[in-house]
Amino acid sequence: MKVLKIPIDEFFTNTLMQWHNRFNNRQMPWKGEKDPYKIWLSEIILQQTRVEQGLAYFEKFISTFPSIHDLAAAPDEKVYKLWEGLGYYSRCANLLITAREIIKTRNGAFPKTFDEVIALKGVGNYTASAIMSFAYNKPYAVVDGNVFRVLSRFFGIKKPIDSTEGKKYFAELSARLIHKKKPALYNQAIMDFGAVICKPALPLCDQCILNTHCIAYQSHIVSLLPVKEKKIKQQKRFFNYVVFTCGKKVLVRQRFSKDIWKNLYEFMLIESKASYTLKDFLSNDLVKPVVKNFIEINLSPIYKQKLTHQLISVAFLNIVIDEEIQFDEFVWVNKKQVQKLSFPRVIRTFFMDNKYL
Repeated sequence: MKVLKIPIDEFFTNTLMQWHNRFNNRQMPWKGEKDPYKIWLSEIILQQTRVEQGLAYFEKFISTFPSIHDLAAAPDEKVYKLWEGLGYYSRCANLLITAREIIKTRNGAFPKTFDEVIALKGVGNYTASAIMSFAYNKPYAVVDGNVFRVLSRFFGIKKPIDSTEGKKYFAELSARLIHKKKPALYNQAIMDFGAVICKPALPLCDQCILNTHCIAYQSHIVSLLPVKEKKIKQQKRFFNYVVFTCGKKVLVRQRFSKDIWKNLYEFMLIESKASYTLKDFLSNDLVKPVVKNFIEINLSPIYKQKLTHQLISVAFLNIVIDEEIQFDEFVWVNKKQVQKLSFPRVIRTFFMDNKYL
């Protein structure tokens, strides 16, 4: 490792800025954006979402709701429909709550202080820092997965990034390293560097402008950093849906419980400890009274949807009947209306497989 004539912090920040100015060609529609509404929208969409997936959603949202006034005035169902497939639907709920709160209390003017921004529903430290630096060029350092990875490798930090101690340590280090006069450019630089050069797998260490003083590279421990303390435990759940159809209508309801997919639509649900067989369905008390007058019954293969902490196995029993039946909380909708309602991805896949669309 070469001898440095300047402090390591200064070397890191200056060299990173040089890379950004000379080599960073990563294109994103929100890069250089100063409108806090668009920055906020992009950051909420990108929470728990890969950039490649979030990009199309951001463009659709900006096209449909070019201002916070447009978003706040939109019907819930239109916003949820646009969000469909992106997951983590509480983000969508918080998006609407915040947009309407800003219209109601601030006449549509986005707040300009960190304390006001972080007080918004659904906004945490990372998102608030991003808004403050990108929209207002204030020296608030963003700390996301890319930043954790770059800093842990360059400085050889073995503190777990998901521990309280680790988060505090990285936050303090990031605040120390940020370019005070160009915080927006610095934040963009370090995130892009993590995405383009210091990648999770197969990082481009030989091309890295920082490798002469990167502790992980010099010590051959790049693949071991960053360190995580906790492993994600995935809960297995089994959803068995009864799909009642009558003519061109299907029976659905909206989910309101504090669970996954809140505010989305679904069929009659029976949750169990294992996927239902046809015999299980037909012996269920919800189904028994109806099957006496069925026209057709079909049991689907098992569908699966993987969430961060859950693996959902789904069986669909399609029961065709000749007369509409009524259940509390459920409504009959024309199959054409299905296109306007928001459903979990696994149900949307079932619709497509069975030509409901």
